[in-house]
Amino acid sequence: MNILGPDTLIFGVDDVSLCEQFLTDYGLTAVGDGRFEALDGTGVVIRHRSDPSLPAWELPTANMLRKTIYGVKDSSVLEQIKEEFKTDREVKVLLDGSLEITDDLGFVLGFQVSIRKTIDLPAERVNAPGHVHRPANVTGVSIDTTEPTPRPRTLSHVVYFVPDAEKAEQFYANRLGFKVTDKFIGMGPFLRPAGTADHHTLFLIQTPPQLQGCEHFTFHMGGPTEVLRAGYAFAAKGYESFWGPGRHRFGSNWFWYFNSPMGCHIEYDADMDQHDDSWEARLAPGIVDNSQVFLFHWREKWAPGGKPN
Repeated sequence: MNILGPDTLIFGVDDVSLCEQFLTDYGLTAVGDGRFEALDGTGVVIRHRSDPSLPAWELPTANMLRKTIYGVKDSSVLEQIKEEFKTDREVKVLLDGSLEITDDLGFVLGFQVSIRKTIDLPAERVNAPGHVHRPANVTGVSIDTTEPTPRPRTLSHVVYFVPDAEKAEQFYANRLGFKVTDKFIGMGPFLRPAGTADHHTLFLIQTPPQLQGCEHFTFHMGGPTEVLRAGYAFAAKGYESFWGPGRHRFGSNWFWYFNSPMGCHIEYDADMDQHDDSWEARLAPGIVDNSQVFLFHWREKWAPGGKPN
């Protein structure tokens, strides 16, 4: 099944205006009706938790994520999904032609012909002795201190806390064709659908049932410098850094996580590994040293000769 990755995450929250301001400050663009988009049109929708248009969350947990909508290549993929699930669960066909099902752990999933737009923006280039990527006289950073903060480019991945990571893995692998790229022993797998080479668009983490829900979601940035610039600007607005900045081992992506009012964490990430079907999944214990190569801690800006903090 040619599933490209998540197009939209829909949340049912307690404080709509707080979440809308949060996503605007994070760098997404408000386009109306509670929708906030990255540069390619993927994004997040905010509704009040009592909104009747939201799918019900049947489990007694604090989860605010109500639906993950995946983009697919074309309508033939929607037909494949419909055929796959019509014999063992309800497959809703919504007015816009998208499909809605519930996975084996209780998460509501949507599927639509992808809304994502092609974006043509340069990625960060790195110069090193013996391997120069940036042409002569092209600077890596601008001296213009008024340059706008980099914006998120595309919805990258979502992470679920689940009470049975093995059962969830089997659902996404066997029913939707996701590939396991790597796996933390005793914790859970990283998975990518067939339509992307990204190391993962879904990560499953084994937790007690009372924690089931969305742990975090993230958008791709144009490189590690954009992660740091966007995260620094976000922290300067008073938002609380949760983890990072740093760089993961599995996926190799740079990261910076923040607390959010949506009952989960939000991340900036960049430079994720790309894989094809010849890749063999790695196994490693889910310990601190395997979670990141290195980790920094945010502090306010400083300059030589400046007043120490």
